[in-house]
Amino acid sequence: AVKVGDQLLLTPPDKPVRVRSLRVQDSPAESGHAGQRIALALSGIEKAEVERGQWIVAPGLHAPVRRFDAKIRILSGQPALKHWMQVHLHLGAEDVPARIALLGADEIAPGCENWAQIAVDREIGALAGDRFILRDAAARHTIGGGIVLDIYPPSRKKSSPERLAMLAALADANPATALQLAAEQQPAGVDLAPYALNRNLDAAALNALCQQLSLKVVGDTAFAPSRWQELEARLLAALAAEHERAPDLTGVERDRLRRLTLPTLSRPAFDALLATPLSDGRIAQTNAWLHLPEHRVQLAAGDRDLWLTLKPLLDAEPCNPPRVRDVAKATGIAEETVRTLFKRIARHGDAWPVAQDHYFTAAAVADLARRVAALNARDGCARAAPLRDEIGGGRKVAIHILEFFDRI
Repeated sequence: AVKVGDQLLLTPPDKPVRVRSLRVQDSPAESGHAGQRIALALSGIEKAEVERGQWIVAPGLHAPVRRFDAKIRILSGQPALKHWMQVHLHLGAEDVPARIALLGADEIAPGCENWAQIAVDREIGALAGDRFILRDAAARHTIGGGIVLDIYPPSRKKSSPERLAMLAALADANPATALQLAAEQQPAGVDLAPYALNRNLDAAALNALCQQLSLKVVGDTAFAPSRWQELEARLLAALAAEHERAPDLTGVERDRLRRLTLPTLSRPAFDALLATPLSDGRIAQTNAWLHLPEHRVQLAAGDRDLWLTLKPLLDAEPCNPPRVRDVAKATGIAEETVRTLFKRIARHGDAWPVAQDHYFTAAAVADLARRVAALNARDGCARAAPLRDEIGGGRKVAIHILEFFDRI
């Protein structure tokens, strides 16, 4: 539907326009809808900028493509269509030279159909479900036609069995078929935004699909229930394996555990995945370390005593504690002994290496984290100068602190 005052977009050139007035079936009107012949008077663009083959769309549907996956059928009586054959593609009012990359076949015989990836010479507007016609390279004969399936085709493994199965699902008129298969195929979940755009689904239709399929939705990502359970099992297994690999570590940092579970898993999805085992006690947290509840690391008595002796030096200036060499000089303890101890303490979680040979206590880091969060809330970012004023130290230390938080 379209109405007077709508803010729309000319695509592919990405030109914003406004509907000043419109005529429906040659009569003035305030709005029009699919099935009617409509003339639009647009502001914000010159007539010369509008070309045959372009579209007027809602801004969210602007997704010009140079290639897309499709299902093609060749007419009886026409020569077989060979891989990488050059053709003319007619889609909507567009006529553009294109090449056909066949998927899972070397040719399409007359009267037969197959999957293909179509590469066009310039950007065009297309969505799944659009019909198109193919003519030969000289544009003299119609050789076949087809339907757009996916405007976000993969660049690798285009003819894998999994991809061909996905194309068959995308060819189903019911959008639930492809969404369910995608959720089952992709361990890191389905990005719902491009899926909805490809199928031209509004938010209500997309939500209804996810509920129908009982998908686990985190932000804009959807997971099949079985995949979500597998991810939880991988999370616990990764944590157990890391305890076995490094039994002297208190646990694993959050982002490292995300990478060990599944590197492609988004941070919001991982946070949601972690929330349940954290709340029901299957995973515990000590300071910033995540670990299994039964995992315990105890410092040796000598290390604990020495740490209790040196810790007051760090507590005296929590936002700019002395470096390893300064601690060694102040106490007369060998520098390497201090360095080795602080490394063990850091692995235990009671201190953090903010910079090279510069350790802050866990309490100081927690306080600094709150200060940086407050700066972000106040200014929209955390910069060195305001942090320096907050902690009363030098600019170099403030930069080291911010770089530390960037790393972790």
